[in-house]
Amino acid sequence: MRNALTVDVEDYFQVQAFAGQIDEADWSNHEPRVDRNTNAVLDLFAEAGTQATFFVLGWVAERYPGLIQRMIAEGHEVASHGMRHIRVSDQTPDAFFADISDTKKLLEDVSGSPVVGYRAASFSIDGSTPWAHERLAEAGYRYSSSIYPIQHDHYGVPGGERFPYSIGESLTEIPVTTVRALGRVLPCGGGGYFRLLPYAWSSWAWRRVNRDEGRPAMFYFHPWEIDPDQPRQANAPLKSRFRHYARLGAMQGKIRRALTDFEWDRMDRVFLEAR
Repeated sequence: MRNALTVDVEDYFQVQAFAGQIDEADWSNHEPRVDRNTNAVLDLFAEAGTQATFFVLGWVAERYPGLIQRMIAEGHEVASHGMRHIRVSDQTPDAFFADISDTKKLLEDVSGSPVVGYRAASFSIDGSTPWAHERLAEAGYRYSSSIYPIQHDHYGVPGGERFPYSIGESLTEIPVTTVRALGRVLPCGGGGYFRLLPYAWSSWAWRRVNRDEGRPAMFYFHPWEIDPDQPRQANAPLKSRFRHYARLGAMQGKIRRALTDFEWDRMDRVFLEAR
């Protein structure tokens, strides 16, 4: 079974975990590493013969158009991650619509390809933003991957739908993959959980979703997660530093293993072509 491989393209200083320490006005004072790290991710995928979906910040596309053009040239899907990694819940409906519309146009201009997918910063579409899906459809998106149906202190829709579902006539929401185990719904979609937990957990969970539930899994990670040499934010809370920096050195090897053990493809081909 083909599973969906996705990358959230943002730099280490743009993550929500450090929002309290690094203001957007200070981004230019930090060493940029997103171009280097994302090219390293593209090299990994090229070696494996795998294509993926890249959810790209408009901020990144403006500064590194060649990176976006490489993604397209190598057969990957370019999708939207918003302009500047602002949580949906921190925007008004009109500001959100302007952001997703501007980012879509920018990415399409840079890539020369249609942009049909969106992922909210920090999976921040939830019960507090009931208008978000309607605005995405209005802006011309065909799918969103912005809901994680788990309990988490920064995001999550506990009890939410676990698999893709239609919203209106034109939009599909594709939640981050979870698995039922021990009487609970547990995370297995990637990111910090993939980095911090043993590889055996993710591989078991994906196979269970594929085999027992007959569904493709969806995996995500960030380019900064393969960069153990990135600058440290010493003033960030201990929990944030642990989540961000733990086992960075192991991540690339685990990704290589996942690319070998499973079949992967772009979001649009895995989830939209059959619908």
